[in-house]
Amino acid sequence: MSDSTTQPTKLKLYDRLKLATQHRLAEPILALLCFLEAMILPIFPEIMLAPMIVANRLRAWRLAAICTVSSVAGGLAGYAIGYFLFDAVGRPIIDFYGAGGGFNSLQQSFNDNGPLMVLIGAVSPIPYKVITITSGVAGLDIWTFIFYGLIGRAARYFIPCGLFYFFGPAANAFIEKHKALAGWGMLIAVIVGFAMAPLLFPKSGVEVQETVQAIDEATPAEFALPQL
Repeated sequence: MSDSTTQPTKLKLYDRLKLATQHRLAEPILALLCFLEAMILPIFPEIMLAPMIVANRLRAWRLAAICTVSSVAGGLAGYAIGYFLFDAVGRPIIDFYGAGGGFNSLQQSFNDNGPLMVLIGAVSPIPYKVITITSGVAGLDIWTFIFYGLIGRAARYFIPCGLFYFFGPAANAFIEKHKALAGWGMLIAVIVGFAMAPLLFPKSGVEVQETVQAIDEATPAEFALPQL
């Protein structure tokens, strides 16, 4: 009679992420991840956030608040890097994300278009650290930066957390059935964010002017802060 050995099941990427969410320090780690993502880290917190909500959708709102506050705080750190340490720290980060080619051409115009750019960067897959550091370099008004960053980051986290809260069981069933697809989808989102960063900072002066003009024309009046 021969002994049969059971081969350990190889966990998929999503399974590994879901196991990590059960750690007692999962929420502090998520907060740290959001903080670092806003200033330097090349990863999306949603990779950890989504499995955490699927595992327990009742904490969706708390996790959304943790992500929003931590990300805004990290954005302020990125702003400080741009304002105080751009040459030593900020420029290498900008170059790493492929946004260095047209960076100098946009500094002068960033104050005029800063609110919309911060809002877009806070919501979209564009690496937010590019926006936070640029805001500091350009000297964007700090309260304007915080206000639009808070709106954008809240939308970024509360909307998907709300969807997971209301449709959690269905989402969990779908993800459990398509774990490989879920894992690859998260990785693709990260790649898309990297690819979009250089598009925000065109390399030629002509393209920069056209981009700035287009933003000016597309900016609704309500994005402009009232003069005190």
